[in-house]
Amino acid sequence: MAFQYEQVLLDQNRHWGSVPYSHEFLRSHDGLSINRLHLQEIQIITGIRRCGKSTLLQTIMNHLMKTQDPKTILYINFDDPNYTAAYKDASQIYSIITAAETMTQTTIESIFLDEVQNVEAWERYVKSAYDSARFKKIVVTGSNANLLNSDYAKLLSGRYIKTHLYPIAFHELLGNSSITTYQQLVAQKALALKHTNTLLQYGGFPRIHCIDNHDERIELLKSYYDTILLKDCIANHSIRDTATLTQLAHYLISNITTLYSYNRLGKIVNSNENTMQQFIRIFKNAYLFDELKSFSYSLSEQLRSNKKIFCMDNGLITATAFQFSDNFGKLFENLIYAELKKTGNEELYFFRDHQECDFILHNPKNAIAVQACYQLTSENRIREISGLQAAMKKLHIKKGFLITYNDEEKITNQILVIPFWKYFSKMI
Repeated sequence: MAFQYEQVLLDQNRHWGSVPYSHEFLRSHDGLSINRLHLQEIQIITGIRRCGKSTLLQTIMNHLMKTQDPKTILYINFDDPNYTAAYKDASQIYSIITAAETMTQTTIESIFLDEVQNVEAWERYVKSAYDSARFKKIVVTGSNANLLNSDYAKLLSGRYIKTHLYPIAFHELLGNSSITTYQQLVAQKALALKHTNTLLQYGGFPRIHCIDNHDERIELLKSYYDTILLKDCIANHSIRDTATLTQLAHYLISNITTLYSYNRLGKIVNSNENTMQQFIRIFKNAYLFDELKSFSYSLSEQLRSNKKIFCMDNGLITATAFQFSDNFGKLFENLIYAELKKTGNEELYFFRDHQECDFILHNPKNAIAVQACYQLTSENRIREISGLQAAMKKLHIKKGFLITYNDEEKITNQILVIPFWKYFSKMI
C-alpha cells in the first residue's frame, strides 16, 4: 500500500520544499554529470559506498530545480529499510512513485534511484520506464561493480551512460582550497603537504574531511568498513561462511601492497584456492580491494603470476588494519595506487623481474613507469632507481617517475623524482 512510503519520501525529498541541498565540497564530476542531463540516456553512477554518489545526485537535482518544479523530482534511497518490500519486488517502485505523486499532486518527471543494487531485477523496471519515455531523466547509483553484469542488465545495453565515482582525489582537495594554479601550489606548499598527510592517513571519503577529531574519524571509517563487508560483500552475495570472508578481508587490509597467491591465502585462512578467488572477486565488486597483475605480454602468464593487493582508500587501512599506522612506505604506495585510479589510469600493473617497479601505467602509445618511495635514502636509493630503470628497459618505456612525499630531483632526462603533491596536482 502506497501510504507506507509517505514518511520516508518526505524525509528523503527535502527539495520538495524548494530548498536546494548544500555541500561541503565541489567534485570534478559535478560539471560532467550536469552537462549530460540533456542526453536522453539513463545515467548510471557507480562507486564504493560513501564516496559521494548521493551527494552527486543532490547536485544534479539542484541544477534541475532551476528549471523544473522541485516536486516533479523524486529521490529514492533503497538503503533505507522502509523500502525493504521493494528488494524482492521491483514493481513496488510503481507504488512508491504513486505515493509521491499523491503527496505532491504533481507528475514525477525526473527520478533518482540510489543504491539500486538492493532491488532485484531493477533493470527491468528502468528499461520499461526508459522505453516508454515515462520520465525526462533517470539517474541510478550502485555500490557494486556487478550492477550491469547480470542478464537483466543486458536489457539496458545502448540505453545508458556510466560514470564511476571515487573518494575525493588530491587535486579536488586543492581546488576546494582555492589552489588552482601552479604558482598557488608552490606558494601554498605547506597546505598541499597537509592535504597529502590527511589522504595518507585518513583517505578521501568526503565526510572524513569534515571532521577534525582523530578518534571520530577512525570510528566513522570502521563503520564504513563494516558496512561494506556486511552489505556489499556478505548480504549481496548471500555468503554463508562469513567468518572466513571476514578473516580474509582483515588479512588483506593488514598486508596491503604485498604479493600473494590464491593457494597461499587459502592456507593462511584455512580454506581453499577457489574460495579465495571467489571472495576476492566479491571484494573487488564492492570496490573495497583491487588486485594488480604483473605486467606481461602473455595473458596466461599474467593469470598465473602472483598478484599484489591494494585498498581503494587509505583511511580504511588506518582504521582497521593490524599494526599498520606507522608503515608509511606501504600506506604511501597504496595512496599512489588510489590516486592513479582516481585520475583515470584504469590499466595498472606492476613489474617484477629480479627487480621491481611498483606501477606500470599501460598505454600502447605512451606507457609510464612509476615507483613509489616515501623518502629516498642512501639505503634505498639504488634499489628504487634501478627497479624503475629495469622496467623501462624491459618494457621499452621512455618516461619514468619516482614519486616521493617531498623529495625532488632529476635523475636523467627520462627519470624524474617528483613529490606527490606536484605529480597529482594536475598542474604540471
